[in-house]
Amino acid sequence: MTTTPRPATPEILRYTAFSADPAGGNPAGVVLDASALADADMLAIAADLGYSETAFLVPADGQHTYTVRYFSPRAEVPFCGHATVATAVALGERLGPVDLVFETKAGTVPVTVTTAPGRTPHAVLTSVEPHTEPAPEADVAEALAALDWAATELDPAIPPRIAYAGARHLVLAAATRARLADLSYDFERLAALMRRLDLTTVQLVHRTSDTVFHVRDPFPVGGVVEDPATGAAAAAFGAYARELGLVAADSTLTLHQGDDLGRPGVLTVELRAGDPRVRVGGTGTRITDPTARSLSD
Repeated sequence: MTTTPRPATPEILRYTAFSADPAGGNPAGVVLDASALADADMLAIAADLGYSETAFLVPADGQHTYTVRYFSPRAEVPFCGHATVATAVALGERLGPVDLVFETKAGTVPVTVTTAPGRTPHAVLTSVEPHTEPAPEADVAEALAALDWAATELDPAIPPRIAYAGARHLVLAAATRARLADLSYDFERLAALMRRLDLTTVQLVHRTSDTVFHVRDPFPVGGVVEDPATGAAAAAFGAYARELGLVAADSTLTLHQGDDLGRPGVLTVELRAGDPRVRVGGTGTRITDPTARSLSD
């Protein structure tokens, strides 16, 4: 009896997104050629890496066009912003300045990569068309109970809402920076609520000025306590803030994320009047130490 040999393991790259420091931002796995991988192979690679997401690329029709799939250590997700930026930075290092097209399960995501001598590449993704929807009071109450937050600790100027720009996120705003910094939640209880509502993360925010926010993203459905920098949630939040009139239709928002984890990163969210899509940008860099602690440890 003959057996068909399994394909060789592809090169697995490690990049961080939304920081030029390998110790900052959000690390992601990147597989630039996943043509020979089955779904189970991709999930196994993502689980072994332990990062919140790993991106898997297959070349598609069109110049610099790729089919991209994203896996957390537990499941496939339709879209991941930080893994998109990490992947674009990896391609930018090889191709130089380039316009990319990523065909994802959430839709088509254009990404522009710019480079400058002596600096790491900078990538800007354009989201799929976003939308928001009300968050039922009972679900908000359950989320607060899982987080051990009181309703009085929320910012009434930024009401709870479910926002989407490729993945669904429940937006909850803390009235104080101290409340946001103190995060200790019931992992399984929040995960159960998120699975029922089909949420990817809970987007916790605190506003520090008209266009500057600190954010945190619990991600128990992915097997990760917290995502250090979340591009998909940043895009969803930008659409939410514009729809509710919290910011001008033409705005550039700065989101600080990862500070409370010791992995600081900066996400830039650009809103353009007349264009419903949201642009999320940041830099990234390769992680050369494969023994670095994973986020699910």
